[in-house]
Amino acid sequence: MPVNSLISARARRAAPRAVDPRRARADARKRAAGPPPPVPAARDLIELLKPVTWFPPMWAFGCGVVSAGGGASFWVILGGLLLAGPVVCAMSQACNDWFDRHVDAVNEPDRPIPSGRIAGNWGLRIAVFWTLLGLALGAVLGPWGLGATLIAAALAWAYSAPPFRLKANGWAGAAATGFAYEGLPWITGAALSLGAAPRWEIWVIALLYALGAHGIMTLNDFKAIEGDRRFGLNSLPVMLGPDRAARIACAVMVVPQIAVIAFLASWGMTAHAALIGVALAVQIAMMPRLLADPEGRAPWYNGVGVGPYVTGMMIAAWAISGLAGGAG
Repeated sequence: MPVNSLISARARRAAPRAVDPRRARADARKRAAGPPPPVPAARDLIELLKPVTWFPPMWAFGCGVVSAGGGASFWVILGGLLLAGPVVCAMSQACNDWFDRHVDAVNEPDRPIPSGRIAGNWGLRIAVFWTLLGLALGAVLGPWGLGATLIAAALAWAYSAPPFRLKANGWAGAAATGFAYEGLPWITGAALSLGAAPRWEIWVIALLYALGAHGIMTLNDFKAIEGDRRFGLNSLPVMLGPDRAARIACAVMVVPQIAVIAFLASWGMTAHAALIGVALAVQIAMMPRLLADPEGRAPWYNGVGVGPYVTGMMIAAWAISGLAGGAG
């Protein structure tokens, strides 16, 4: 090889390579961002999905099955219960925790996202994955299951996420959650059992209990007053003050149950109506203690006063189970 060629080859090897500015900027961003956030631990994932909140929609789904006469197969009932609680309700919890992470940093700083145990955008990823999981399971259950899941997912995201953020208004937020937790799973359970639209009586009772759940959801907002007020979330306790909001919540719980009792009595189901009346009387007896200190005792009432409410739901479902098979 000629000497000049040899020197030229060595010079090319020694010369610095041209740097791609886009790649350099990307590498700089990666170094600045640090290592990727770790995959969440199983215990933190479970805490994010809040299993304690799964009971109300699963119970309401069960009421729907009973109200339709219990004709669903074991697998449909199991799939519906999983859909109502560990999938759809859990999805709504993950979605809410992600979009409320700045509020929870004030109200509940030990929650998985604000505490940093679920870091980066893992909270959003989990919410999206659980949404897709719910839609897949709903599709397996057929048109009624898929339709209900689409409505539930839309309500969950609209409740928590911009631009709708229904929870920013106490009236709209409590209405959305009351329907999603009680009315929608009840109607879904009945429809999956029947393979058709339920009779109008089932719709009426389910929607009345969903309306009553508006009051329960209002009481649930009492634990978050400080953070809601700081970040402009107008829950009813923030908008109206704790005392007035508690009185409205009690009235909203009581009036729909009176309507349920009246409907059942008019349909000749007086024994069931009387039993629901007893359950309502127990709730009313607890309310003066709640109203004496609503901010301090709202969690207590949600712990003990909701029991008679959901008991009345099942009694009502049992009462209407024989109405011409429940199909419309």
